[in-house]
Formats: sequence, structure tokens, C-alpha cells
Amino acid sequence: MDRVPTGITGLDELLGGGFLPGSSILVTGGSGAGKTIFSTQFIYKGAEQYKDPGIYITLEEGSKNIWWNMKSFHWNITKMQQDNLIKIYRFGMFSPKEFALKFDEEVEKIKRMVQEMGAKRLVIDSTTAIGMFMESEAEIRYNIFKLIDEMKKLDCTTILITETEGKRDEFSRFGVEEFVVDGVIALYFIPPVRCMLIKKMRGINHNKQVHPFEITDRGIEVNPSEQILWESLAK
Repeated sequence: MDRVPTGITGLDELLGGGFLPGSSILVTGGSGAGKTIFSTQFIYKGAEQYKDPGIYITLEEGSKNIWWNMKSFHWNITKMQQDNLIKIYRFGMFSPKEFALKFDEEVEKIKRMVQEMGAKRLVIDSTTAIGMFMESEAEIRYNIFKLIDEMKKLDCTTILITETEGKRDEFSRFGVEEFVVDGVIALYFIPPVRCMLIKKMRGINHNKQVHPFEITDRGIEVNPSEQILWESLAK
């Protein structure tokens, strides 16, 4: 079965080779857990190592901040942009009333970018920001599912970032996001320890243990041979 290598050192070993093509993965965690680094690494390493075009969609941070984040790891983001392998796009800024009306238009823009670029990787940062403009959990669930479904039709593997308080059993902000995606990877930061759990991954017999990871000058590196007790994580 084909796989999409994550570009995260040590993670593919836990996934049996990587993500399934066209799948959707929720990357969840509290402040400082490493969600943005994980997602930018997925995009950058996909472009650098596998020539997979990728798009990073940001709703809150400016595109310059994402660019700086990649540069901090000495990644040659400029070359990847020049080679049309990476695009950073700032989601339209609207008032809460406008957002629901404009959301479909923005999804269409993303679809066109994916098609024109031939993108194989996509990051949405973040579902938390999307949900803040929605009136109900049902609306959040429907719109996130719609976005995921459109990317699946284009065979584009999508990471969606969501922000939580970092508690052990908390896997989404609104309680619905984890149910519409194919996979959930939870990142934890309990100073000085960082660790991750692959909570779910449809179609993959993934590792079920909690594993430590480090953020180095090369990005995130997971240690698949070490484990952390689930009970040791703060509730």
C-alpha cells in the first residue's frame, strides 16, 4: 500500500511507513507542544526529500511568521517557493458574520491552488480559528468535513492543527474535530519532556504507545524505541 512519508524523523516507524495518501490528520496539543513545527516540517520535508508540492494555509499567523519558523531550522524555504514546491497562503480575514458566507469561497480558492500546483500535502492552521467563527458544533463538524472531503477528492494529504489546553485526554477544541478526520496525533509538553501519541489512524496498524520527541536544529525527532507511561501525563 502506498504511503506518504511524514518527514518527521522516527514517526514513520510508528506508522508503518507514513500516512495514507489523501488522508486527513488532526495534530493536537497545548501551547508550545510543537504543532506548528510538526506541520511545517511535514510540508518542507515533503518538498525537499520527495518533491511533493505543499501548501500551508494560515488563519491567524501571518505568512511571514510561518516563513521565519521554517528558516529557523535552516530550511531553504526560499528555493522551495521559487521551485513552486511550497506555497504559504493567508486565509481571508473576515468578520464573524462574513466568515460563514465566505468560507465556501475560501475552500474553492484552496481547491484551485491545490489543483494548479499539483499539491500533495496541505496544512490548515487552525481548525480552532475556523471553529471560533461558527455558531454550533454541528456547523464546525460540517465545514471541517467539507474541507477534508474536497482535499480527499484531490488525493491531497491534509494536516489540520487544533489547539487544546494540553490535557492528557483532550484531543480537540470543540469535541467534534477528532471524529471527522482519519487520524489524530496528540503532542504533549510537560517541561522538560515532550511526547506524542498516535491516538487513531484509520487503515493503519499504528503504534499505540506514548513516545518522547525532541525539537532539534533539524526539527522534530521522535524516539520510537523509548516509551512514556500514559499514567504519567497530567490529566
